[in-house]
Amino acid sequence: MRALLIAYLLCSGVATAGTPLTLAGPPASVSFPLIHMIESGALSALGYDAHFQLWKDPDQLRAIVMSERADYVAMPTNVAANLYNRGVDTRLLNVSTWGILYLLSRNADMKSLTDFSGEEITVPFRGDMPDIVFQLLAEKHGLNPRQDFSVRYVTSPLDAMQLLIMRRTDHALLAEPAVSMALRKTDSFPLKLVAPDLYRSVNLQEEWGKLFNTRARIPQAGIAVVNATNKPREEQALINQAYKKSLQICQQAAAECADMVVRQMPMLEKEAVLDALQFSTMETLTPDEAEPELKFFFNQLYNKNPSILGGKIPDDAFYQTPDQEL
Repeated sequence: MRALLIAYLLCSGVATAGTPLTLAGPPASVSFPLIHMIESGALSALGYDAHFQLWKDPDQLRAIVMSERADYVAMPTNVAANLYNRGVDTRLLNVSTWGILYLLSRNADMKSLTDFSGEEITVPFRGDMPDIVFQLLAEKHGLNPRQDFSVRYVTSPLDAMQLLIMRRTDHALLAEPAVSMALRKTDSFPLKLVAPDLYRSVNLQEEWGKLFNTRARIPQAGIAVVNATNKPREEQALINQAYKKSLQICQQAAAECADMVVRQMPMLEKEAVLDALQFSTMETLTPDEAEPELKFFFNQLYNKNPSILGGKIPDDAFYQTPDQEL
């Protein structure tokens, strides 16, 4: 299939030498395969002049999509559903990120979310991932996330990481690779002189599995196509397959992948990227393959606050995969 798609793109003029292509994503595990696709030359071999664009917060993400400054964008699944339901011409290509959320703590005895009752927790991205997951889990435990915790919101995971390192907060909810960055930095000189020992205390995916009696994973993020109706379905299918292949390579040849990631994201460190690849649950599924878990997740979000999804559960077309139309 992949060879046929490549031949079709090159022969039909869908992709010609130097065709510009922009891939966008956050400084998180979901972006690693996008960077590998560019740095490895996989996209240039298909005729694309591809580059990576970083987004640092949900507002930047939405601005990139609304202004169509990127072609394919890594984003949380709830944002993809929200944009789709609001009539924005986006299409979910895959779900790849199933487990990157952890609570880090200076207290080694903190093992469950209930142990943090009455404590201050620093959380990035108010009202978006990972705040949404934190609130759902707290409520499932019978806790009020606004009353039973002192939640301190910051603008990014890296801000939360810095607060941990500088002893200005004791607990933080982080996503990989910020988790691994914090753990690495607190074992390194000279920060070790001031930074506390930190512990990967709560795996939010495991909490999810226990509380909802389901698999210990959450369909958190994936890749969406911008201006979807004007993108050839063949191209969408090929990008999807290239992402899946690059993720597999990153998992098998982590050191090489980490070098590529750091070249595009110099704010990260190679050792932390390697750790993040080890501790991130990543698997590329098409929307129809992920549909049962997506629908379960979306139903929890809708029951909490319909506006998270743009006021409704996405219809069946949201889960249709480009490959199904070839």
